[in-house]
Amino acid sequence: MVRGQRELVPREAPRAVPGTKAIPGTALLLGPMSFTYDDVGATRRSGFCPPGFHPLHVRARIGEGHDVFRKASEAVLTWEMHRALGVGIDATADRAAPDVDVTVTLAGVIKAPCRVVWTVEEHRRAGWAYGTLTGHPECGEESFVVDRTGDGTVWLTVSAFSRGAKWYSRAGGPATRGLQHAYARKCGTVLRKLCGGEDAG
Repeated sequence: MVRGQRELVPREAPRAVPGTKAIPGTALLLGPMSFTYDDVGATRRSGFCPPGFHPLHVRARIGEGHDVFRKASEAVLTWEMHRALGVGIDATADRAAPDVDVTVTLAGVIKAPCRVVWTVEEHRRAGWAYGTLTGHPECGEESFVVDRTGDGTVWLTVSAFSRGAKWYSRAGGPATRGLQHAYARKCGTVLRKLCGGEDAG
């Protein structure tokens, strides 16, 4: 590596952790589009936000018990939650997996290309993260993880770091970030409905 050059992937990203499938470093150069940020896979590191990016962390209670956890996990891993949100999802696989490309269509016209960078499927934790590709209005990474705590409560955590990539995203400023937080909260509301839980805001 050339002195002073920044690594594209955090050092721990190529190593699979128990129950987690991580993309190999060489995957960054595959496909017709490239990632638009450096710290690919960094949403696995709780609380991490690269300099110059805006953090997001929203946690919503989904319900209780193994059945709720199973339903929530499947809804997240198979794009069901996202489609129930009313956004268009065009993915290269029916289930989230490393290197799967996903194009999210917002407001029927805005195309947001992404690529899955890691997934996790464990006894009490399941989810995935995707990173932005060339052409996405934002720049960064977002994860959607379902977990079941020791008391049986099931939660959805949406975490992200991002900044505007297109002029209209940058011009939106705080309003754009407000919409991102509202979207993350809506993920929890929709997932509760899909799992038969209460319709909380």
